[in-house]
Amino acid sequence: MNIGIYTRRKDDSTMRSVRQLSAIMRQHGITPIDIEGRIPDGKLDFLVSVGGDGTLLSVLPIVSDTGIPIVGINFGHLGFLTTAGRDDMETLVANLAEGHYTIEQRTLLDITYGNRHTIALNEVVLHRAITAEMARTGVYVGDEQVGTYAGNGVIVATPTGSTAYSLSCGGPILTPDCGCFVITPIAAHTLTLRPLIVPDNTTIRLTTDPEHQQMHLSIDSRQETIAGGEQIAIHRADFAINLVRLKEQTFLTAIRQKLNWGR
Repeated sequence: MNIGIYTRRKDDSTMRSVRQLSAIMRQHGITPIDIEGRIPDGKLDFLVSVGGDGTLLSVLPIVSDTGIPIVGINFGHLGFLTTAGRDDMETLVANLAEGHYTIEQRTLLDITYGNRHTIALNEVVLHRAITAEMARTGVYVGDEQVGTYAGNGVIVATPTGSTAYSLSCGGPILTPDCGCFVITPIAAHTLTLRPLIVPDNTTIRLTTDPEHQQMHLSIDSRQETIAGGEQIAIHRADFAINLVRLKEQTFLTAIRQKLNWGR
C-alpha cells in the first residue's frame, strides 16, 4: 500500500508529526510518499492531508479527478473535513491498513469566469472589495433570474460548504447526500432576502455590477480580485472527491461533536 502525505505547514512541530506518521505507516507495511505539488507516477491508495480544513481544501487541485481517497489529520480547530486528530495517528493508520473505513463522495462546484476554470469543495464567495460600497449581485438559476442581491456579497455553497462560511451567515446545514446547493446572502440590505436551496443539476450564474471597479472572489481557500462586470458560472462538477471516514464516524456525529449539539 502506498500513501501520500501532504502538508502546507513546515513548522518543527508539524514536521515531527509527519515523520512520526511516516514511521507508523512503515510499521504497518505502508510506503509513505511525500507530496509537494503533484501526484507522483504510480498508484496511491490514499492521500493524507496533515493540517486543518484549509490544508485539505488546498490539496483538491492536486487530487483533481484521480479518485484518490483523501484522509485529513486535523492540526487546526474545528476540522469538519478531517478524519482524525494529531493524537489519533496510530489508530488511523491501523484502520486504513485493515480496511476499517468508509468512503464519502462529496459534490464539487465547477466554476468558470473569464477564461479561467477551477473547482471547489466548499463554496464560491463573491464579496465587495471596497468597504463603503454596496455590492449588487445578479443571481440566476438556470435561465431565470432570482433577483439582485444587495449587501456585502453572495455565497454559493455545496452541502460540504454549508457548515462553513454559509452557516456563519445564517445558511442552513445540508447533509452531504442531499443533491443541492445553497445560495446565501452576506449582510443583505433587504431583510426579506434569505438563503435559497436549489437542486445541484442546474447552473447558477452570478453577475457583478459593471460600475464596481473590482470585486473579491474566494474559491475555497483561494482568493483573487476580479473586475466589475464579470460573470461567474457555477454548476456541479462531473466528478466527486472521496473523503475517508472511520467506521464509527458519520456526518451527524461530526455535527454533534464539532458544533457542541450534545450527545
